Amino acid sequence: MKITNICCIGAGYVGGPTMAIIAQKCPHIKVTVVDLNAERIVAWNDENVENIPIYEPGLSGLVAEARGRNLFFSTEVDKAIDEAQMIFISVNTPTKTYGLGKGMAADLKYIELCARQIAGIAKNDKIVVEKSTLPVRTAEAIKSILENTGNGVHFQILSNPEFLAEGTAVQDLLQPDRVLIGGESSPEGQEAIQALVDVYANWVPQERILTTNVWSSELSKLTANAFLAQRVSSINAMSELCEKTGADVNEVARAIGMDSRIGPKFLKSSVGFGGSCFQKDILNLVYIAKSYGLHEVADYWEQVIIMNDHQKRRFASNIVQTLYNTVSGKKIAFLGWAFKKDTNDTRESAAIYVSDYLLNEQANIAVFDPQVKEKQVLSDLDYLQTRSPELNRKGIQVMEDPYEVCRGAHAVAILTEWDEFREYDWQKIYDNMQKPAFVFDGRNILDTAKLGAIGFIVQSVGSTN
Repeated sequence: MKITNICCIGAGYVGGPTMAIIAQKCPHIKVTVVDLNAERIVAWNDENVENIPIYEPGLSGLVAEARGRNLFFSTEVDKAIDEAQMIFISVNTPTKTYGLGKGMAADLKYIELCARQIAGIAKNDKIVVEKSTLPVRTAEAIKSILENTGNGVHFQILSNPEFLAEGTAVQDLLQPDRVLIGGESSPEGQEAIQALVDVYANWVPQERILTTNVWSSELSKLTANAFLAQRVSSINAMSELCEKTGADVNEVARAIGMDSRIGPKFLKSSVGFGGSCFQKDILNLVYIAKSYGLHEVADYWEQVIIMNDHQKRRFASNIVQTLYNTVSGKKIAFLGWAFKKDTNDTRESAAIYVSDYLLNEQANIAVFDPQVKEKQVLSDLDYLQTRSPELNRKGIQVMEDPYEVCRGAHAVAILTEWDEFREYDWQKIYDNMQKPAFVFDGRNILDTAKLGAIGFIVQSVGSTN
């Protein structure tokens, strides 16, 4: 089956970049990205591609090249479903905030709504591709909905999890370590798998395209994120020990990273991991393990989350203790709000939880992030429901000038590892701060010796400086 028309439901951090790459690499395929969020679609269609809703290095250029040629962004979901041969589901699957599995299980209501919409619209056979991160055996549920509520047409369900990392998404999509496609072993299933293999084969070498059964594909995504998060929590656990013993976590990380069995990646100690995937996927894994009665397995993976939460609390608590056990009425400058550099995604960002802790201590917080706007910062804090929106707006202000953010502050906290923070005029920042002037480097990116020479009291994660 030769694919010439693809629809992707969901114009977010996975759907948008993935479809832009497919459209750019496959000019013979019409790619339509649909979303019910009209504001988001308007942004994707903005004449100035620098205004697209997702910031990723290199993405705007790809969108500019393919948009209007064979890449389209629309709110006409039904039309796109009807015309497409292959439909990618790339909608949000947040952790449930209600009912059975609250706080752990993935909320699949958006997935189910997509499946029911596809079933109601489709008039001919379709291939449906799971792109969202989903619990194991979700494909089974999707297939059941499609086959029992549809118009008698046949569907093949494929699992094609996304392994891109935000901030390097374009590069990850152009040169992936692997593309994983799971499907049924039936002749129809194998034909559907091959159809998707042929799409990726336009730019991905065949040896990097792996095919498995659906369940292995679904579980591989959760496992990959769990292993990566585990490494971060492992080095963060060691960072606390380093601070007590006088060791330097960066030196420890370098030493163990040179062991070829371990390798250097994801050994950067910090204030804690964030993003939409790590915590959500581990909690999902924990829930699945518990549902099968595998309590030791669940406890093992849950400890990764417990360690991460501890690291964020520890960072915030250290700010309070260092500032003479009170931050009440004191200005704390936050440099960074996104969960990592080179993205405007703030989901589960450490900055949200550190600021929440400090607001409870009655601090006045000023925030600068080169890609995150005030509306998003306030939305993130309001979502926690720790206090009223009015109190959040009283306690935090977002500015567009990093030097103004730091002016008059008692302390500066680095919450995102943006490269530009290294290049700031730190003498100028020091001159305009309260004294003693503190810097809490939650990402270990600053030259502590240089800052110390200026006069700052610097605290980094995992070292006694």
